[in-house]
Amino acid sequence: MEPHTITVARALELPALRRGLPEVMAAADRLHRPVRWAHAGEVPNIADLLKGGELLLTTGLGLGCRPAEQRAFVRRLAERDIAALVVELGSRLPTLPAAVVDTARSCGLPLVQLHREVPFVAVTEEIHTELVNEHYALLRRAEDVHRRCTEVLLGGGGVPEVLRLFADFTGNPVFLQTPEGRLLYAAGPSPAPPGAAEPLQVWGGLPAAGLPGSVVVDVPGNGPSHGPGPGAVRARLSVPPVNAPLAPVHRIAADRAAGLLAVVLLQARQEEELAARGRGDFLTDLAEGRLEVADAPAQARVLGFRPGPGPLLPVVMRPATELVPADGWSALAGAVRKELAAVGVPVLVGVRLPEGRVPLLVGLREEGERDAVAARVATALRAGASRAGLRPPVVVVGGTATWATAGAELRHAGEAAEAASSPSDRAWHDSRHLAVDVLLWRLRSRGDGELAAFVDRVIGPLLAHDRVSRPALLPTLEAYLACAGRKAETARELHVNRQTLYDRLGRIGRLLGADLEDPGTALAVGLALRARHHVGGRGRGGVDG
Repeated sequence: MEPHTITVARALELPALRRGLPEVMAAADRLHRPVRWAHAGEVPNIADLLKGGELLLTTGLGLGCRPAEQRAFVRRLAERDIAALVVELGSRLPTLPAAVVDTARSCGLPLVQLHREVPFVAVTEEIHTELVNEHYALLRRAEDVHRRCTEVLLGGGGVPEVLRLFADFTGNPVFLQTPEGRLLYAAGPSPAPPGAAEPLQVWGGLPAAGLPGSVVVDVPGNGPSHGPGPGAVRARLSVPPVNAPLAPVHRIAADRAAGLLAVVLLQARQEEELAARGRGDFLTDLAEGRLEVADAPAQARVLGFRPGPGPLLPVVMRPATELVPADGWSALAGAVRKELAAVGVPVLVGVRLPEGRVPLLVGLREEGERDAVAARVATALRAGASRAGLRPPVVVVGGTATWATAGAELRHAGEAAEAASSPSDRAWHDSRHLAVDVLLWRLRSRGDGELAAFVDRVIGPLLAHDRVSRPALLPTLEAYLACAGRKAETARELHVNRQTLYDRLGRIGRLLGADLEDPGTALAVGLALRARHHVGGRGRGGVDG
């Protein structure tokens, strides 16, 4: 049934038919069938005049007198796939012949008898008015979707937001692909219908010819990669009817959406970014536990990631700048992808604009090559950022994982990328060495000021001293803790004699009112020193992994 189409059941509820006291005699379980039109006729060959989907009104003059004629009459209507047969009882036909009822039941054709006479013209007028009103309502919805898509684009949104709105309108997954068939982006309706497959699952299971009833619209554009001339195709928008049938109004809306997409793609040249955002959405869904683990490998294959039987390596890159320019993500995605092509291992790389991250999954041959591959991937990521005109990024490498654990490792690597130093002087950080910093970052992210209060309570007097007095004592404390309290090693690290070090440590102890040799004090002070880098944002410095 098409969305918002008049059904046989709805037609029987309209006043004109209700006044006829309708009684369903056959196929009561098929009253959900859509009514395309209403027609009245009394000739024996009425089936030849119908196209299918009609609700046929008759007084029975064309039924014939013999049971064989009546059965043939009903069978031909069923073969025409009309919506329902409605027979008005009266002087011509006091009761429905058994042959008519039995044949309608065997053919699954809804059969309704009216116990009172009604003007057929009133019935057809009501049904046609209802059909027109429903169609107009759908057109209004299509216009509303077009308006909302335009507002999204004017408000800074992009192709993914447009596709999600269109998926909600159709109730089906929506795909944008290159003319050659490579998937650029997939979006599904939200909330998804019960039992509906993920868009990537649908894409992976679609036959090459598509599903019957699909809507496929070309997104126009120019450029050498898509053929010269005004008729060139830049992309294709496709909607398969996997959750609900598609109506003509959906094609109208698709044509309008394709026009908007053409403008966006032409202006932004963002096909690479779109594909990367689609992969980033998959990796984020994996990290957040929104994917069934058993489905993840197949969906990854749809996106072009085919690792071997070895472990997976999650990696997250965070650009050093707080915000990548709006037109910079396309350049970054393309540059990173080119650099990673030379790494020599399977890599699935995406971008996530909401978090400003570049998540990756890398396929390893064996556990022992983790560090070597991590170094090559980090080098490629930093080269890609440089090619895109950005400063060196933060790169965090997670622990090796299986598909069952890759999501958790990817999530932890993402949090570690937020907690790690910026700007970074390291090629890459190991997420396993940043557990304390992730904890401190989570505390800061709560926004309740507890972390700042902790820093102020533990080392506040020392920070206040260094703001107005020299020499600064903070480097001495950091070196002392880094050397695990070994004073001779600390003095060598600071290039001072031991007496100078003892004097400085004494001043620090008096300022803090604490014994630095006490293990509990040393732990609290060490945490406060690391926590101060998280207080006030990323710009004040960075933590060390």
